[in-house]
Amino acid sequence: MQDQQAARASNANDTLVDVRDLKMYFPVTTGVVFQKTIGQVKAVDGVSFTIRRGETLGLVGESGCGKTTTGRCLLRFERPTEGQILFDGEDVTKMSEREMRVLRRRMQIIFQDPYSSLNPRMTAGQIVGEPLTIHKLTETKAEKKDRVSELLSIVGLNPLMADRYPHEFSGGQRQRIGIARALAVDPSFIVCDEAVSALDVSIQAQVLNLLEELQDQFNLTYLFIAHDLSVVRHVADRVAVMYLGHLVELAPRDELYTNPLHPYTQALLSAVPIPDPRSEATRTRILLRGEVPSSLNPPPGCVFNPRCPIAEEECSAAVPELREVSPDHWVACRLV
Repeated sequence: MQDQQAARASNANDTLVDVRDLKMYFPVTTGVVFQKTIGQVKAVDGVSFTIRRGETLGLVGESGCGKTTTGRCLLRFERPTEGQILFDGEDVTKMSEREMRVLRRRMQIIFQDPYSSLNPRMTAGQIVGEPLTIHKLTETKAEKKDRVSELLSIVGLNPLMADRYPHEFSGGQRQRIGIARALAVDPSFIVCDEAVSALDVSIQAQVLNLLEELQDQFNLTYLFIAHDLSVVRHVADRVAVMYLGHLVELAPRDELYTNPLHPYTQALLSAVPIPDPRSEATRTRILLRGEVPSSLNPPPGCVFNPRCPIAEEECSAAVPELREVSPDHWVACRLV
């Protein structure tokens, strides 16, 4: 009993982010003057997971499945409809704006599009230095300038580029500026929202390597949101798979890629290209029938059941719980 209590205490201390039954519904209204709510878009519907200190949790799924909304809720860009988000033991959902302003020094985001996430009227130095000013992390202009130069060097940019505007940089360089801006406040947790999807493949590898180096150097914790399973396999320690606002599988990276259990995960992995032509020609692809249902009117029971190749009648009766089928491997499917 004492050993179990010690293990639970160790796990609690090891967890930085703890998401419990997170729901994010967006109202659908009609009318101009007298608006009436006619429905709800269930973008995130009962998601639970943890992120351990110093690890990278990959969050994957099709477009519109709720990945980005989950990340925005974790940073409290959106106030969740229901559920808890514990960051280092503190419930983010109950914090005031003043408390969140203080906490946001510890949590940052790297946006998907390096072209639109930077202010075109500000220089690179001004963009990276803005968080320093907002959070009053430097006292003099010289100190701020030195810190900006240091941050640009850390992400692989020449400090002499600080006076250039975003349009004078390449896509990869712009994303490095975004990373430097996120690092400026010395965070412990960063949401990488499709951070490399807008970049060329060769540049993707450079940015991914940079993120890994920064994680080791500053002991960062990442939520890495992506739709490219090959990229996630390169960077993630554990992988969570979402479908239509629900978490359907969560497992260590190697376990998920070698032993996927949920039918949706199996279908996703069957679509990932293999560089070996002989293996590519002989493997079996899983083709899902129909289209992804609307999150405004999701199907009853398991949301994947209308497209699932192994679905039974009972699958539409109740939403399956995310349960542990083997050590640290969680699946939301009653047939697994």
